Amino acid sequence: MAIRTFVVAPFKIPSGSMRPTLMEGDRILVSKFLYRFREPQRGEIIVFRFPENPRRPYIKRLVAVGGDRVEIREGRMVINGQVVPERFARAYYYNQGQYGLPESVVEVPPDAFFVLGDNSASSHDSRFWGFVPRRLLIGKALCIFWPPQRIRALR
Repeated sequence: MAIRTFVVAPFKIPSGSMRPTLMEGDRILVSKFLYRFREPQRGEIIVFRFPENPRRPYIKRLVAVGGDRVEIREGRMVINGQVVPERFARAYYYNQGQYGLPESVVEVPPDAFFVLGDNSASSHDSRFWGFVPRRLLIGKALCIFWPPQRIRALR
């Protein structure tokens, strides 16, 4: 019980918002202690408590941290005026939601994150509801451990 509470915990992927990286029904392991020793990095897949309902865990890709300026331009993620390399932003991002309008630049507040699903066309993410406060962060997704044919580390 202590390991699951403080070190690593399993989570089940409920939706297709992270396709093709994570599929519905995938089971993953999440490090709950890593971010006690270092800051979350852009491009990592994180698990957090949903800001509009903190009882629900969500999983998305972290694309921007506090102080960053975010823009979605022609399907590409632009952070602080620079187009994000595909290895960190793995999808075509649609201009949707209040925080993802065309030609709008959003500044991420201190101690908060801007997160997006890899399946931008069907992801309910920061474009719609805003930022994830650091206090809601659960941990970093490490690997898929089930089903057996999908076992692999996550990047």
